[in-house]
Amino acid sequence: MGSKGDNVAVCNMKLERLLSMKGGKGQDSYANNSQAQAMHARSMLHLLEETLDNVHLNSSASPPPFTAVDLGCSSGANTVHIIDFIVKHISKRFDSAGIDPPEFTAFFSDLPSNDFNTLFQLLPPLVSNSCMEECLAADGNRSYFVAGVPGSFYRRLFPAKTIDFFHSAFSLHWLSQVPESVTDRRSAAYNRGRVFIHGAGESTTTAYKRQFQADLAEFLRARAAEVKRGGAMFLVCLGRTSVDPTDQGGAGLLFGTHFQDAWDDLVREGLVAAEKRDGFNIPVYAPSLQDFKEVVEANGSFAIEKLVVYKGGSPLVVSEPDDASEVGRAFASSCRSVAGVLVEAHIGEELSNELFSRVERRATSHAKDVLVNLQFFHIVASLSFT
Repeated sequence: MGSKGDNVAVCNMKLERLLSMKGGKGQDSYANNSQAQAMHARSMLHLLEETLDNVHLNSSASPPPFTAVDLGCSSGANTVHIIDFIVKHISKRFDSAGIDPPEFTAFFSDLPSNDFNTLFQLLPPLVSNSCMEECLAADGNRSYFVAGVPGSFYRRLFPAKTIDFFHSAFSLHWLSQVPESVTDRRSAAYNRGRVFIHGAGESTTTAYKRQFQADLAEFLRARAAEVKRGGAMFLVCLGRTSVDPTDQGGAGLLFGTHFQDAWDDLVREGLVAAEKRDGFNIPVYAPSLQDFKEVVEANGSFAIEKLVVYKGGSPLVVSEPDDASEVGRAFASSCRSVAGVLVEAHIGEELSNELFSRVERRATSHAKDVLVNLQFFHIVASLSFT
């Protein structure tokens, strides 16, 4: 069995160089565990359409390419489907206005550790310029140019005034870092005995809230510099309905129940030291509507066209809901697809396998409760830049 403490603590590493959804196409990969996100995204397409209808269309004789960006694209097919939808909808708007559509450029952006190779393998072939317009409405082809942009969206990523539309879904709840006070044993915010803030003390949750709002403020400042006049953003992140930040809703149930208990199992069994567990914290904060609104209004660069809490549903996709083993596997795979990279960096691959096998066993024994209660709510924001 691996050593209790010879891996570098995640909180002491540069998180943006490490954090990513699990790459590849294996059982626990994000590509094979993001079907629920796809369903949630499809259920919100009407809200995305409303935001796209607010984007200014350039009617000049030789317009520059219409440029769309997906921030936090990850490595599954969802980002490709969203960009396809954006391009086709904007192209239809040009056609309806009697304007020849411009060329389209799409940027897929995520942290440097993202599996861009898997993502690019999912892209359909680019059609030739001679049939670009005819293929805009066709399936199985790509009618836009693409590039990958590695980097944190909490900083500038693009030249000034070059982007028409920003999209980001299921990403902004990830913090740029775990607040330092949360892993400082001398601090009142020290998250002793926990690996997430669900049910934590007030000082701990306050530190997370401040980090989220500081990060969102940096995100908005960067996008305000990059977006064109008349551009827009459609943002979706995990949210909560409770005013109490210690109640993290679906994120709390995902990371604060069986995942937490599995860490405690390792500590009781002597496989992981308690201090090692306490040094690990999931860098996620599910904001309330008010948490989000305060930052947007303080920034002042964007008009809020719509800001709502939207029920997304369960993050689990199972074919046999009565099969407790399938539910347990789905729960563990969902956890591992989003947090496995961080866990392995903290305690190594062998102990990570031990941890997630315990997550699976615990979720299997509580399968009915998992299916009923594990429900995600999302903050959905439609913002325009005028």
